[in-house]
Amino acid sequence: MTSTLARQHGRHAGTTPPVDPRARARDWSEIQERMLVPLYEAVYERLDVGTGTRMLALGCGSGLALLLAVSRGATVTGVDSSCPERLALARQRLLPEPWDTRARTASPAPSHAPAVRIVDGTPQDAADDRAPYTLVTAFEPIGCLTGDVEELVGLLTAATPLAARGAPVVLTGWGPPERCATSSVLRAAGKPADPPRGPGCWRPARRDDLEEVAHRVGLRPDGSGRISCPFGYADLDSAVRGLLSTGLCDAAIAATDRNQVDKELAEALHTHQRPDGTVWMPNVFRYLIARTP
Repeated sequence: MTSTLARQHGRHAGTTPPVDPRARARDWSEIQERMLVPLYEAVYERLDVGTGTRMLALGCGSGLALLLAVSRGATVTGVDSSCPERLALARQRLLPEPWDTRARTASPAPSHAPAVRIVDGTPQDAADDRAPYTLVTAFEPIGCLTGDVEELVGLLTAATPLAARGAPVVLTGWGPPERCATSSVLRAAGKPADPPRGPGCWRPARRDDLEEVAHRVGLRPDGSGRISCPFGYADLDSAVRGLLSTGLCDAAIAATDRNQVDKELAEALHTHQRPDGTVWMPNVFRYLIARTP
């Protein structure tokens, strides 16, 4: 949703008060993050994630995907540097007595290290001398913002040397715009940022986004799939808050102000509002399984 469905930018133009990062992180974890659970579960089922799996999760955010993997018996390390507020929520979910690893201050894992690590930093900070990772995931879908391919290539280039030879690496992306109702909503909300002036602006998903990343990192594609992930909200306000929490509208906010983007989102969402006030948008997301050399 890290990104890509979970991009974070802290400064906005205009006189509107800046977004409260803690409130936004809560909206992400309480409203938006669950929308991708069908994707997480489909990948875990296909790869038989469980006891014996050592997973490195890039862009782990507030940790729902980690929680689902741990419930299957996996040992997981989540790494993120984009939003400390989301990582704080991940620690609350997964580490009641945390072994906390931070960028540039990491210490060796104790022999009694728990099944979960939360790393505030880069993939290199998640290196573990005990054994290589057997699975790398990048669950923040690309194919919605300019620059997201380059960002993911950089993360994977740093992360894949930490994985075992032939280990699966999972890449995820938005499906074609005609099969993602949310794409049209985000496109409407992103109009104030037209034409795109740099990374972080909305763009339509391309058919081979994931394959391009795999090729550039030197990974071997080994299967793919498409998963239905409808976005459902209790009301219009929840839908606006949930979509804003992704950070996918930040370029538009920077180009105008938050009130204007709120208005654009609400107007675009009316098409998807049901008579009972709930909001429902069908979407399809892609995943690609690739293997390390």
